[in-house]
Amino acid sequence: MEIEKGKTAKYLKEKRPVPKEVTEQLKSFTKTKKAILNALKEVHKTIPELAMELNMPKEDVVYQLMSLVKYGQVAPDDIDDMDEYFYYKIKSNGKN
Repeated sequence: MEIEKGKTAKYLKEKRPVPKEVTEQLKSFTKTKKAILNALKEVHKTIPELAMELNMPKEDVVYQLMSLVKYGQVAPDDIDDMDEYFYYKIKSNGKN
């Protein structure tokens, strides 16, 4: 008796589709992630600079940015002249 691989996952996808709300949140997160990474391509930036450039609330930038830090795509860099904010930069090849 041969068992078809992925049969359970296939069954669950058919019986329990992903709610539209969850799909939209994932799309929004992906869009924001790309925007942050694009903003950090050329030069490192602080959270307020990112929030202003992306026209987003600072809280949303912090949440998204910390997710990128957690998963190793972005890293803290220097601290600004006023010792208030860290600059963030894209990690290159898994190194700072």
